[in-house]
Amino acid sequence: MANAKPKSLKVTLVKSVFGQLKSHRATVRGLGLRKIRDSAVVADTPEIRGMLRASGHMLKVEEAG
Repeated sequence: MANAKPKSLKVTLVKSVFGQLKSHRATVRGLGLRKIRDSAVVADTPEIRGMLRASGHMLKVEEAG
């Protein structure tokens, strides 16, 4: 199991960050998203899961291959 590939998630911004809390805007930016319909593939870690939970109302999350 030492060669197990870490899981990854595809995150897409579906709602504008305009009018959101400053911390939520920073979280979205930390995920590498800038504009609506921007997508990023991120590792599935507890830290990322927390970021997704905080700003989940603006994001679409899918499992990436």
